Amino acid sequence: MDKVIIDVREPYEYASGHVAGAVNLPPAQLMAGAPQLADVPKDTLLVLYCRSGARSNASMHYLRQLGFTNLQNGINQGHVEQQYL
Repeated sequence: MDKVIIDVREPYEYASGHVAGAVNLPPAQLMAGAPQLADVPKDTLLVLYCRSGARSNASMHYLRQLGFTNLQNGINQGHVEQQYL
């Protein structure tokens, strides 16, 4: 697994359109320990995005607390699709 793309928007926002293959992990799930990432190695590239980059930037803090070390703020869906797919 070379990278995991994480959409930190709320489920209703994710449902309206998201990067193909992105995992939906809103901040409440990140604060709860992000059990969906339990099997992901801590050094895997995690690319986070939201609508403007603000929530994804803030969410990186929670992932650092969980031990993840390779984090990138992908800003928004369009930027992620251009830069990471």
